[in-house]
Amino acid sequence: MDLGIFAKTFARPELPEILDAIVAAGLGTIQFNMALTTAGTSLPDEIPLALAAQVRDGVADRGLKMAAVSGTYNMAHPDATIRAAGSRRLDTLIAAAPSLGTRLVTLCTGSRCAEDMWRWHPENASAEAWRDMRSSVEAAIGTAETHDVTLGFEPEHNNIVSDAASGRRLLDELGSPAHLKVVIDPANLFSSTDLDRQADALNVAFELLGEDLVLAHAKDVTNDGAVVAAGQGALDYDLYVSLLHVAPRGVPLIMHGLTEAEVPACLAFLQNALARIPPS
Repeated sequence: MDLGIFAKTFARPELPEILDAIVAAGLGTIQFNMALTTAGTSLPDEIPLALAAQVRDGVADRGLKMAAVSGTYNMAHPDATIRAAGSRRLDTLIAAAPSLGTRLVTLCTGSRCAEDMWRWHPENASAEAWRDMRSSVEAAIGTAETHDVTLGFEPEHNNIVSDAASGRRLLDELGSPAHLKVVIDPANLFSSTDLDRQADALNVAFELLGEDLVLAHAKDVTNDGAVVAAGQGALDYDLYVSLLHVAPRGVPLIMHGLTEAEVPACLAFLQNALARIPPS
């Protein structure tokens, strides 16, 4: 299983320095974010071919692999104008993804919270919120089909797609198995109050979504709800990596939610967890 990291974990003035730091940390796979380039935002209005080539070549020249590029915006924002602007910029990123060196773009299904796409809102469970989110994802799928790109959404307990069951519902409703897949993060599948039932939640998630996984995230959560580096919280990582190991599709495991100083310990923790997987 490839171990990787969000490239933005490494704060450096220029992209080459970021990539060099990733190599020095002993990592070979990244999830990229366009905010690390001179574009300055995750979803720029345009991505010149020269900039895309600079990113692609910088990654490839160091022997790195770009597992995905982040394409998150609030796909359920209550303001339709803001949703439409996000959709246009996402289309730009999807079209540029192959030139950047990846065919996977990650999504956030969003929240009715206008200020923060990862914050819960009481209207998230409404039919209207689902309708708007689904429409945003459906539009992105159309662009992804044109450019032979896969989209990966992540079930997150504060978002419209809040759990494995609603993730399965979105996959089934949109029916685009080649272009809509799932990113899994155990820290986002349940709140801290549900940690005592995490084994059930993880097993259900892999039962419902395992065949559609394209990427896995590695962060952790404490009993009081704080997001911490993998290995510093209460998640059962032995169970998580074991489920990933037997999933139908092998996927990279990408660290995030940590500081650069925490990378060595987190990497060692994950390597040890993977080493404990029983032989199949």
